[in-house]
Amino acid sequence: MFNHLNKIALLFILVFSFSCKQEKKTEEEKPTQMEQVMIVHDEVMPKMGTVSKLVAQLKSKVDSTETGMEYQAAMRDLQKANKSMMDWMMGFGNRFDSDEILNGKELTSEKKEWLNEEEEKVNALKEQINMSIEKAQLLLEK
Repeated sequence: MFNHLNKIALLFILVFSFSCKQEKKTEEEKPTQMEQVMIVHDEVMPKMGTVSKLVAQLKSKVDSTETGMEYQAAMRDLQKANKSMMDWMMGFGNRFDSDEILNGKELTSEKKEWLNEEEEKVNALKEQINMSIEKAQLLLEK
């Protein structure tokens, strides 16, 4: 049995493998829906380091003043975005196997519906992460 961390580690490995495979596609080939979902994930995943750094910067500025409370709110937004990313990856990994993610294995009709849901989720996640980063960076520049 995999525990939570092993599942996340496995998903990272799968995603990395998928990312490497994606680079080999020609520009003429349109990505499948699964590939498009993974492209969005691959775009957002590297930003998780930025999220962690910003949380650390904001944490040191949190206090009981009005400005300190703004830092705390921005920090909470970043932490929620981070949790959303981890939750999405875990849920995605539970719904699809490596052959479906990496090798284009045919999806059942139920899994096609799930993929539609996951595409919406990952796009919302991308927006959540980008907005929380932008808000924190603007606040720290003040």
